[in-house]
Amino acid sequence: MTIKLHCFGESGNAYKAALTLELAGVDWEPVYVDFFNGAARHPDFLALNPMGEVPVMVTDAFSISQSGVIQTWVTEQTGKFGGQSADEAREVLRWMFWDNHKMSGQAGALRFLMNFLPEEKRPQEAIGWLSGRVQAALKTLERSLDGRDWLVGDGPTTADFACCGYLYYPEPFGFDRADWPAIDAWLTRISALPGWKHPYDLMPGSPADRA
Repeated sequence: MTIKLHCFGESGNAYKAALTLELAGVDWEPVYVDFFNGAARHPDFLALNPMGEVPVMVTDAFSISQSGVIQTWVTEQTGKFGGQSADEAREVLRWMFWDNHKMSGQAGALRFLMNFLPEEKRPQEAIGWLSGRVQAALKTLERSLDGRDWLVGDGPTTADFACCGYLYYPEPFGFDRADWPAIDAWLTRISALPGWKHPYDLMPGSPADRA
């Protein structure tokens, strides 16, 4: 069975799922969703995922959406990246929920407003507010990684693959790795894992394709 992941390269949320599948050694392939031309709002896609979002993972038996759910499924199936104890597993979930609300939820919106809207339509007040939220989240992440290799336990988990989801992208959204030494070192460790790929190499679709 080859798993199909409906995704596109610009999506940090899709990247979390794709990266987890790849690093866990799961047999999967990407299915490109032309998000910027409205594919996620097409009736065929909404029949697959009424939420109108990527990623969506499709197997022979079922489909599931939301990156955290897909990551959890990978851990359940492979035994990888879920923590080494019940306490660690709960801590992994804590970081994944934090990322969804505090990091990716803010960074994804900010990056979209700053880079993918026409310049004349970029709402400066919203950008300013989100910028403050992203900086606060980065401070939390930096403090938590200071003196640690990984967010939970002694090895990589889905907590790491969730929280890094938007931090490898080159488009500006107020994040410069040089300003955050603990985050920078952590991102380097993740990218050194066997099988790691940049989001634009792991999934189809990039700004260069639409230039």
